[in-house]
Amino acid sequence: MLGEDHSLINEFPEYQEIIVQLSQSNESFAKGAKHYDALDREIRELELKGAPIDDESMHQLKHDRAELKDSLFQRLAIEKA
Repeated sequence: MLGEDHSLINEFPEYQEIIVQLSQSNESFAKGAKHYDALDREIRELELKGAPIDDESMHQLKHDRAELKDSLFQRLAIEKA
């Protein structure tokens, strides 16, 4: 669906406490989480505006978001263990 919220907390609600904790205590995680949420907002806004960029650029944004999401999830899984 277009304009769907894929923010980190929305994607991983079961990790909300860990996300908040790492965002406050780990600069690297906080930077990655902030970048991920910014990418998600950018993609959502572009989708809602009819994607005023070319398909290749949109695909690259979504690819970057997915890679960052995977990286952040790995960190969350380590912290939860």
